[in-house]
Amino acid sequence: MRSLVCVEPGSLVVEERPSPERAEGEVLVRIRRVGICGTDMHIFRGRQPYLVYPRVIGHEFAGEVQEAPADSTFVPGDTVTVMPYLSCGTCVACSKGKTNCCTRLEVLGVHRDGALADYVSVPSRFVMKVEGLSLDQAAMIEFLSIGAHAVRRAAVAAGQHVLVVGAGPIGLAACQFSKLRGAHVTAIDSRADRLAFASQSLGVDATLELSEDTAPRLSQQTRGEWFDVVFDATGNPKAMETGFGYVSHGGTYALISVVTADIRFSDPEFHKRETTLLACRNATQEDFATVIEAMRGGRVPTHAFASHRAKLEEVPDTLPRWMDPASAVIKAIVEV
Repeated sequence: MRSLVCVEPGSLVVEERPSPERAEGEVLVRIRRVGICGTDMHIFRGRQPYLVYPRVIGHEFAGEVQEAPADSTFVPGDTVTVMPYLSCGTCVACSKGKTNCCTRLEVLGVHRDGALADYVSVPSRFVMKVEGLSLDQAAMIEFLSIGAHAVRRAAVAAGQHVLVVGAGPIGLAACQFSKLRGAHVTAIDSRADRLAFASQSLGVDATLELSEDTAPRLSQQTRGEWFDVVFDATGNPKAMETGFGYVSHGGTYALISVVTADIRFSDPEFHKRETTLLACRNATQEDFATVIEAMRGGRVPTHAFASHRAKLEEVPDTLPRWMDPASAVIKAIVEV
């Protein structure tokens, strides 16, 4: 089968590799669509801290069942998505239902080979049917679920003022699911095209292009009260530190970003505001179900999200171009 391999930072090649053999309890999936995300770009740049090269990348994907256990509910031809966070099911986190932060977590495309290939075989408990959704929609469930998970974890409620810093795909997902909960949402980014998407396609209430007067403008907007919930989806340590100052007294700061850095904040301000600080990692089956339900209800503009497209064999040449902000990628989809 064909496999897209990141051999080392800056080097992508399509290789012929043996097709996987389905093990007991696994589902063999014929991959049809793969979303490209920031993690894949970090791998290409050499900035992913949990990865060993070479690696078949890709973890946002959808496909069709090729083979399945006889005692499963899957039959060949079923359209499915796959939760790429392969949790052990028995550790302290899994026993609490927090499979997203399993102590032995393996993520497809990071810790083990991923989905930019013709086939993948995974344990059946990570495979989900998605009747009624297109392959494109099914490939977008994973990144949207990360935003939905952060929104659920921060307990966003109707009428709250929410700030999302970073309007990449994950930040846009946080905007989307905050809006679906009835919050008043403001988005910040350095890119005007992404802010335009947030406003026009997601109905975000206010946008602000990053500048030297961002903080005073946000203060003016909120009459000095700041925001009930702030999400950081920038992947930038300085932005993550700055975000503490945007949280209202009694508010919540949710870090969706993960960076290889120490994050510093003012302890007196943190205590004065009694800030709730949350780390938001990956997603759970509950979050996947939330996204699937919203898609089926027509509440997610998936057609607008899918801004760019390529074939598997085109990715080595296309991915570097997609990484250029001038390409204005929202979500790129690879057809396999």
